[in-house]
Amino acid sequence: MWETCAVDLRVRLPRPIADEVEEVQRRDPEMLSRILAYAMTRRTIFDHLAAQPASGFSSTAPEAGLDGFEGTVLR
Repeated sequence: MWETCAVDLRVRLPRPIADEVEEVQRRDPEMLSRILAYAMTRRTIFDHLAAQPASGFSSTAPEAGLDGFEGTVLR
């Protein structure tokens, strides 16, 4: 797929979440790598989309909704 490298992370989490992370790490260490890769991919996509210029709709432009009704887009 792609080249990988090890990264050591130290994070501070609320105790219940930290306990859950430790349990996942004990049960399936590779799962944390997959979760982190997923989260970073989502963040990268979000950053990319947020940096795009506006789509051209004004904040009150009428749009057809998924149900076929027209409405006002609130942003």
